Amino acid sequence: MSNTASRIIETMERPPAAARQWTGQRIAGHVFMGFWVLAALGLATFLAGAWDSELFARYAPNYVSGLIVTVQLVLISILLGALLSAPIAYARTSRNKFLAWPAYAYVYFFRGTPLLAQTFLIYYGLGSFRPQLEALGLWTFFREAWYCAVLAFTLNTAAYQAEILRGAVQSVPRGQWEGAASLGLHRFQTLQKIILPQALIVALRPYGNEIILMIKGSAIVAIITVYDLMGETRRAYSRTFDFQTYIWAAVIYLAIVETLRNIIDWIERRITRHLKR
Repeated sequence: MSNTASRIIETMERPPAAARQWTGQRIAGHVFMGFWVLAALGLATFLAGAWDSELFARYAPNYVSGLIVTVQLVLISILLGALLSAPIAYARTSRNKFLAWPAYAYVYFFRGTPLLAQTFLIYYGLGSFRPQLEALGLWTFFREAWYCAVLAFTLNTAAYQAEILRGAVQSVPRGQWEGAASLGLHRFQTLQKIILPQALIVALRPYGNEIILMIKGSAIVAIITVYDLMGETRRAYSRTFDFQTYIWAAVIYLAIVETLRNIIDWIERRITRHLKR
């Protein structure tokens, strides 16, 4: 047997080298996890020591009310934004410049500026045009901070959802369109029965991230006197000067985000079962 063949056989039969038990990356990961465990234990210890049952009983209903306002704000904005995002996404992909350029400008503005600035522009900016709005019969809408917050959040999330939808549709191979056309399906049937089901699988995770970002971003509406979860937290702190009121809010936000994350993971596993082998 030649030396080359012997070396090949020896290499094939040689057991794999033992993996390093404690790499630098693994040590750093354990240190990082240990830090978060200690932080969680410290937070739990602090809350247990500073727990005030009277304070909780007094402000818990306000937190529930604020949580309902937050959920309503995000849910309404997401649904209205989804309806608005479809024509925007279509216009973004259109070859007609009179459709594509306004849609591009809309998306560019609302994705490129802070949500807080957009909310201020609608609530305070448009509020300075009271005579004109009264003449148009729109002052009743724009004088309410709640309606202005819904409008600002809807316009903002519509821009992000339009880009998510556009990217998801464009991720579907062009051959899907051509195959559907060869079967005699018109464009709407192709989009409804073939393209969108595949695109929504791609878009699910970005849509979930957008909802989570909207929930966390909804805290800014407290600045324009909407008593959502953060608004009620600020009011509780202004009356008690107890810092744990903010910790309660942080825990509630964390619970909402973690619940949504697990729901999205479950949906993703359900709709991608056919892709797993």
